[in-house]
Amino acid sequence: MQRRRVVAVVLIAVIAMAAVAYAQRFGGGGRRRGGGGFRGGFYSVNRPDQNLLTGDFTFCRLAYRNAYDGDGGGWGVDYPRADQNLSIRLSELTKAPVNMDENHDPHFYVLQATDPELFDCPFVMMSEPGTTGFEDEEAKALRQYMLKGGFLWADDFWGEYAWAHWEREVRKIFPERDQFPIIDVPMEHSMFHTLFDSKKLPQIPSIGFWGGPGGSTSERGADSATPHGRAILDPKGRVMFFMTHNTDFGDAYEREGDMPAYFYTFSVDGYAIGIDVVLYAMTH
Repeated sequence: MQRRRVVAVVLIAVIAMAAVAYAQRFGGGGRRRGGGGFRGGFYSVNRPDQNLLTGDFTFCRLAYRNAYDGDGGGWGVDYPRADQNLSIRLSELTKAPVNMDENHDPHFYVLQATDPELFDCPFVMMSEPGTTGFEDEEAKALRQYMLKGGFLWADDFWGEYAWAHWEREVRKIFPERDQFPIIDVPMEHSMFHTLFDSKKLPQIPSIGFWGGPGGSTSERGADSATPHGRAILDPKGRVMFFMTHNTDFGDAYEREGDMPAYFYTFSVDGYAIGIDVVLYAMTH
């Protein structure tokens, strides 16, 4: 327990110093690269060259088409700074090797569910799943990916309408409700204690919604008052499909250097759970 307290103090100190340095270097916290315009409803896909994929950790983001009746901003929310910053913190706070370029910037993938590269990514994250519209082949590929050992984290969607829409999309992947129920993951679960001893699932609002100290954290008021960490387990009990509802971990990573108060209030806890989840995904 004493070791975990020391690690938590180191987490705050390391991220605080790094956030200041990055803010000075990049004028707003986090690294900026990629993005591009829209192409057929998708941002330009950014993939490192195949010969640079060494087997070290590479952040993979799932791109998807927006459903006409969905609720959310699309797959590119928080991209690419969240992807880069979480990779940087993973490299600083653990011994996990992270795939970097010659400038020591982390490589990152953007892919669709039907891309064969999906199976090169043991960890995949997606944003604003309340607007997802999976096609049959995408659902089939995601099912195969997770049952073969992959891990998908869906983050940043708010309110009961977005949850209901997302649950319908989830049931395209795993229609067997009895075999693959969606459960609430207790904070005692080992996933939340892989490195940092996380005590609660924080409600993290977007920095624009929060506005500063004293601001609300529930983006949909009473409809999103309680954050949830939910999951589907594989037949052996491994968390393979993690869902963080009524909270926005991606903004905690993307906007870490934009406002000191936001960083100390949300990013420290956000990184603790994010790194716990990544380490769990990579070792289970």
